[in-house]
Amino acid sequence: MVVIRLARGGAKKRPFFNIIATDSRNRRDGRFIERVGYYNPVAPEGTAGRLTVNAERLAYWESVGAQLSPTVARLVKTQKAA
Repeated sequence: MVVIRLARGGAKKRPFFNIIATDSRNRRDGRFIERVGYYNPVAPEGTAGRLTVNAERLAYWESVGAQLSPTVARLVKTQKAA
C-alpha cells in the first residue's frame, strides 16, 4: 500500500522533514516514489518556508488510494485552513 508520510532529514537538533509518497513496507528515511512537499518545524510560525505541499500531486496520490499518515493529515488540514 502507498502511504504519504514524513521522512526526517536535517542535522541533530535541527529537524527537516520531506513529505513523501512511499510503499508502507519501506523504511522511514529509505526509498520513496515521489517527494510531495516538505515541512520545516524550526522555521518561525507563519513563514512561507515552514510547510510546502504540492496540492495537485497530493490529490493525485489520494485518488489512487494512498493513505495519509496522521501527522501529514494534520499538517495538510492546518495548511488548508490558513
